[in-house]
Amino acid sequence: MAGLDRPLQDLVSDAKAYVDLQTDDLKIRITKGLSLTLGQVIALVLALVSLSIVLLAIGAGCVILLGNWLDNYALAAFIVAGIFALFTLILFLLKDKLFVNGFVRLFAKIFFEDEEEEL
Repeated sequence: MAGLDRPLQDLVSDAKAYVDLQTDDLKIRITKGLSLTLGQVIALVLALVSLSIVLLAIGAGCVILLGNWLDNYALAAFIVAGIFALFTLILFLLKDKLFVNGFVRLFAKIFFEDEEEEL
């Protein structure tokens, strides 16, 4: 029985080392995935802010242009607001196709791309 003691201790220490390596690998994968995700989120926020500024300028220009044509700036503002509301409704109705499915694919690629390369 004393002869089995040493191999059993080696097996336990190897198992602990394996668990530690797997834990470190998981930490590295999570860190990589979160950093890539954070980078994507920051880029998306910057793009949305820029797009919002452009749409605001276009909207103001359209209100002025329609206001001159209609001789009524309030009516022009309501027309432009209605167009933006319609555009927002269309985006809301198509959000799953446009955004959710794309984000699921992006996150799956970020978090699981290393596993596919190892196979």
